[in-house]
Amino acid sequence: MSKFDHHVHTSRHSPDSDIDPYELITRAKGAGLDGVVITEHDYQWDGDELAELAHFAAGHDVKVFSGAEISAREGHFLVYGLPDLKDVPPGVSVKDLLIATRAQGAGVVAAHPFRWDQDFKRIVKENGPVFDALELVSNNITPQTRAETERLLKKYPMGRTGSSDGHAPEIVGCYFTEFPGAIHTMAEFVAAIRSGLGRPGHQVGRPMMSGAVDGLK
Repeated sequence: MSKFDHHVHTSRHSPDSDIDPYELITRAKGAGLDGVVITEHDYQWDGDELAELAHFAAGHDVKVFSGAEISAREGHFLVYGLPDLKDVPPGVSVKDLLIATRAQGAGVVAAHPFRWDQDFKRIVKENGPVFDALELVSNNITPQTRAETERLLKKYPMGRTGSSDGHAPEIVGCYFTEFPGAIHTMAEFVAAIRSGLGRPGHQVGRPMMSGAVDGLK
């Protein structure tokens, strides 16, 4: 099994985050995670920059990859496995985002559905239940928006994930997704996301804005 916090921001490229990239790694290790995926706002770390952090992370037995949180016209979406973000600029429509990610075999997770009065039911009605997963729990998901997501997933089965949506060090790993099998590469992570087999979990004793996740600790 592999535990990943795959929605987290750092102070290097997300101005609203207080998490130093190197502290992210030590916090992830302390939370018992196997890996993290950095998802800056509309920015994806380049290979050389990520390699430097990955070298440090390897010393802590933590995997670190980079995706991005895209500010689409209809809301925020986490993308994993794109070579660059030229086809998914800020303000892209969900339709075009889905076209771009599917064409390149990337993964897409809807970040905090229904937040800020997002009409996520309409998004699914117009595009279909085509997301690899919906974020079920995070530090920016309330019990109310979680309940709306759960009701939608009963009607339209899709994967579900948990992540911290961390912007502060103490939040890292409060929620995570547990995947079957080991994950060593971004390609393996994308395959895990797209499989729909991830299970959201929580860390006891850490902030849980969305409430506990039954059956996991």
